[in-house]
Amino acid sequence: MHPATEDPTWILARSAQVAIAAAAVADVFRTAAVRDHYLRHTDASLRKSGFISMIFVYLMTLAIVLFLVWLARSRRNAQELSPQASLPSRGWTIGAWFIPVVNFFVPRQFVLDIGRASSASWAQKRDTTLVNLWWGAWITHVLVLMVGSRVAPGSMALLVVAEALMIAAAVLLGLVIQRITALQSTAIGATVQVAPLAQR
Repeated sequence: MHPATEDPTWILARSAQVAIAAAAVADVFRTAAVRDHYLRHTDASLRKSGFISMIFVYLMTLAIVLFLVWLARSRRNAQELSPQASLPSRGWTIGAWFIPVVNFFVPRQFVLDIGRASSASWAQKRDTTLVNLWWGAWITHVLVLMVGSRVAPGSMALLVVAEALMIAAAVLLGLVIQRITALQSTAIGATVQVAPLAQR
């Protein structure tokens, strides 16, 4: 049986991955529609950009909610697997994403801490690099958008770079979710199997 059919954490992980991918694709269409309206300024382009932007907002909101629920669940699993690990509280795990400046640095460390506490199989070089690549792509995407909106609004080159980074960040985050969920699933499965033997 596929793990996603029997483990709620896998169902949550898959849901977050799908929502993140959908939001990233919607952002590409949103950006193209907004640029089209920026160049044309017609009622049709305004309606189109508004409609696609609304869809993107819904998908992005769903992706954020599912990801944060998954992250909170993963933090709890990691705490159970490694009681001595230094992990943030559930509130801080979520709240840090919404604090300006702090959300440029702290969330990445939280994901690393959760990954390391999830299993001794966490590969310091490979898995940490995966998290760093995801975070680097996401932060660079945000910075390119911020700079582009001030320096060269409507620039096709900057929009292409920003959207490429958005897609890359979505793919990498999907891999991060996959890796941490797989490590936790394996570790929890091993713990469940060992517990009955310890009671004999």
